[in-house]
Amino acid sequence: MKLQSKVKFVNKDKSLFFPTLRKRVDAYFTENNIPKTANTAMIVKSVVLLLIYLLPFVLLLAIQPAFPLSLLLWFMMGLGVAGIGMSVMHDANHGAFSNSKRVNDLMGHTLNLVGGSAFNWKLQHNILHHTYTNVVEMDEDIQDRLVLRFNPHSKVKFFHKLQWVYAFVFYGLLTLYWVVAKDFVQYALFKKNGVNNNTAAENRNWFMKLVAMKATYFFIVLAVPTLFFGIPFLQVLLGFLVMHFVAGIVLTVVFQLAHTVEGTSHPRPDEHGVIENDWAIHQMNTTVNFSRHNKILSWYVGGLNFQIEHHLFPRVCHVHYPAIADIVKETAAEFGVPYLENETFGQAVRSHIATLHRFGRLPNMNEAIG
Repeated sequence: MKLQSKVKFVNKDKSLFFPTLRKRVDAYFTENNIPKTANTAMIVKSVVLLLIYLLPFVLLLAIQPAFPLSLLLWFMMGLGVAGIGMSVMHDANHGAFSNSKRVNDLMGHTLNLVGGSAFNWKLQHNILHHTYTNVVEMDEDIQDRLVLRFNPHSKVKFFHKLQWVYAFVFYGLLTLYWVVAKDFVQYALFKKNGVNNNTAAENRNWFMKLVAMKATYFFIVLAVPTLFFGIPFLQVLLGFLVMHFVAGIVLTVVFQLAHTVEGTSHPRPDEHGVIENDWAIHQMNTTVNFSRHNKILSWYVGGLNFQIEHHLFPRVCHVHYPAIADIVKETAAEFGVPYLENETFGQAVRSHIATLHRFGRLPNMNEAIG
């Protein structure tokens, strides 16, 4: 049995919340004659973020600056990696960058440019995380990570009491683990659990492409500077680690502020694999916005501070989220559905730390659907 077929949502109360909301959001785009995909601002942003990643690397090779300055360039590359992940490949791999599949595939593969796998990400993020948000058996993003506990249903251990202190250090390891091992671990899990419909031959082809992509990435980023430009390998390695530490902290913090904060629920299916809730209302119960009115932050994080709108309308480009957020909030209020948000980035971070603190002490529990 396929993993995703084990859990399903049953709209027991026959809520009209989402059909009504979808009509209103569609009407907004129709009445204003606006496409749901990227606009000029999105294209400019994509170019800028790609340059923040690529240009420092070119400068590292071309001018070979002093070591302290080279670390600053690697630091900038880390910001570029995070920016590409949040604002470019994310929309493209949701099919929200363009109406053209070819363009979406091209921009989606910017994830491969920073060491990830677009194919793996689509399975893990688009299918599992977006469908089964905060359902621990299905959503890998809230499952325990080594010494971190992100949900109230797993086993609490003695060291979790301090996770609110040490968590951010481990967040810096996220993208490093991603490029080194995570894609291969996911490949094995997806193959075992039948998340994709691949034949054995297609799985072999997928694995070979994954190996080739990783080898190419590491050769360009780690080997080329030393073999062809004479930069000491230890300097390159340290810079590489700085880049991924920066990208890891930025990406993980931004993502956790949407799901691992106070007010979200972590429902579990019953013995028949049923979650008795409308899927859209489930998204509203498990997702939180933050800093909606901070334009600078919104530009950089690619609308991931509008996670409610993103989870409800993942095929709408994030540049449109500020415009439709009021429609979502007003419709939610009309139907008595929660619209969870933290007004500022600081409030969201404090809420996340409080949740880590609570999960570090909370015994195992079965949480009712919120």
